[in-house]
Amino acid sequence: MRQVRLVRGAMSTALFAMTAVGCSGSGGAQSAETGHTTTASPSSATSGAAQTSDSVQGSWRAWTKDLSGSEGVKVCGATAHQVVCATGSDGFVGRSRTDGAVTWTVPTTAAGKNLGLVVDKADERAVTSGGRTLRAANLRTGKAAWSLELPADRVYAGFVAADGIVYALDTWSSFTREANVALGAYRASDGTALWHRTVDADRYESPAAFGGRVYTTDSSKVTARDGRTGDALATTTSGTKCPHLIAGGDYLVCSGSAYTTEDSFPPLRRLDPGDLRPLATAKDSGQKPKRALISADGVLMLFEVSPEDSSVGDWTAYDLNHPKKLWSYYTTSAEAGLVGGRFVTFTPGNDPATRGRMITIDLHAGPHAKGDAAPRMSPAYPETVDSAYPALVLPGGDPDYVVIETMVHHILRSLPIP
Repeated sequence: MRQVRLVRGAMSTALFAMTAVGCSGSGGAQSAETGHTTTASPSSATSGAAQTSDSVQGSWRAWTKDLSGSEGVKVCGATAHQVVCATGSDGFVGRSRTDGAVTWTVPTTAAGKNLGLVVDKADERAVTSGGRTLRAANLRTGKAAWSLELPADRVYAGFVAADGIVYALDTWSSFTREANVALGAYRASDGTALWHRTVDADRYESPAAFGGRVYTTDSSKVTARDGRTGDALATTTSGTKCPHLIAGGDYLVCSGSAYTTEDSFPPLRRLDPGDLRPLATAKDSGQKPKRALISADGVLMLFEVSPEDSSVGDWTAYDLNHPKKLWSYYTTSAEAGLVGGRFVTFTPGNDPATRGRMITIDLHAGPHAKGDAAPRMSPAYPETVDSAYPALVLPGGDPDYVVIETMVHHILRSLPIP
């Protein structure tokens, strides 16, 4: 499950949001062939795409490619077969896993800022948004799959894809109006609207979804809904503070928000995904939570930083099944991923002995483990130094390669995972 959400305080010139669906609730999807509003159905749009075999032939290899000016920053994803990046406000580019060359394109439909990308590997869809529009590309054919458009006074504010459904929040485009947040569910394959309703939710917090349910929070209450019908199934008990939802595997955890200006934060709290009752949870450090990941076997990786200096911090591993802290790793990067039972991040940029490298750490054994569980470091590359502002793009499955996207000079580089 991958989430995209609105960024606080960034609405003056562009709405940093990503969400789905028509606020009218009509279930209309825009055909990529005609550009007219139709009942949602599979679209066979033309898009200048290459044949599928061109994008998936060959195996993953090491390569380096400059990104085009139209490809946005930190809006790339990957499957086991290819890399896909968002372009313009709502376009897509597919790239070969063998050499990084462009294999297909779906041109953008409008000017404006792109708000993010979610790759739904199971349904072979990439989904992006340009504010009022939510658009999907078919990763098998390299063509536009479907498009949804909101009324002029609404924008998308966060979305997630899980279990063959795209869940999206939308809200008023003007932040001078009282917040009104709606949640919609759309079939990932063709954009068909399943349901759409007003909900109690923070417009800055993307929904979380897994196991046939979708979860939203308004900071003081978490609500679980049936993914197919939108019916409310459970809410948290009074007094459960939940500014931010973390989900991974079959686990759901409340934490403080990375965007708060306060210097104290509610403690971590694991929730039962069924009835949302609080469960025993390891005690966190009390520092500001900046980013989090949860493995399929219940290890929460939390990047905790000082409220006064978020440029350095500790990636801390918490066991959710047997509530306890496992280990921590000091570094200067909030970029991270999970691959084959190991945690992937970058070495601290302020350590002359190790800086400029990727490192993988056994999730359970930690950075001081020996033997087969010992940490593994890559060579130093120009793209993995702090000054390049590297981001990780992890393919699906159990990959041998990882793609690094640099913010400086804006390139993609495929490298072996250490």
